[in-house]
Amino acid sequence: MSDADHIPRSLLLFDGECGLCTRSVRFVLDRDRVGRLRFGSLQSDLGRRVLVANGLDPDELSSLVLVDAEGRVWTRSDAALRVSGDLGWPWSWGRAFLVVPRFLRDGVYDVIARNRIRWFGTADACELPAPGAAERFVG
Repeated sequence: MSDADHIPRSLLLFDGECGLCTRSVRFVLDRDRVGRLRFGSLQSDLGRRVLVANGLDPDELSSLVLVDAEGRVWTRSDAALRVSGDLGWPWSWGRAFLVVPRFLRDGVYDVIARNRIRWFGTADACELPAPGAAERFVG
C-alpha cells in the first residue's frame, strides 16, 4: 500500500500560520454547507506527505493544495477556484475564472501569496473550530 492510498480525498491543505489562509478556511467552512471538504495544514505530517507524494516541495507553503474527490491534486488558483465551485451561489461563480489562462490567474495568486503575511498577518493563535467542524480537520 503506497502513501497515496492514505491521502484523504476532498482535502484542502493550507498554511496554518498565515492569517489570510486561516480566514479563508473559516470562510469555506461557513459556506460548505454539505461538509464536502476536510482541512489540514501544509505543515502537518499529512500535509507534507501529500506534497511529497505529488512531487511538490514540502517546504513551499505559499499555495493552497486541493485533493479533489477523484484524488486529483490542484494548486494555487486552480485549487482556489475549484473550491469556490463547491460553495454554492454566488461563490460558485468563481469557478468561471478557470477559463482565464492559468499564467494570468497564477500571476495574481502569486502576488497575493508573496505578500499575504505582510498584508494579512499571521494566525495569532490556534483557533478552535466551531462545534461540529472539528472532525473536518485532519492531520
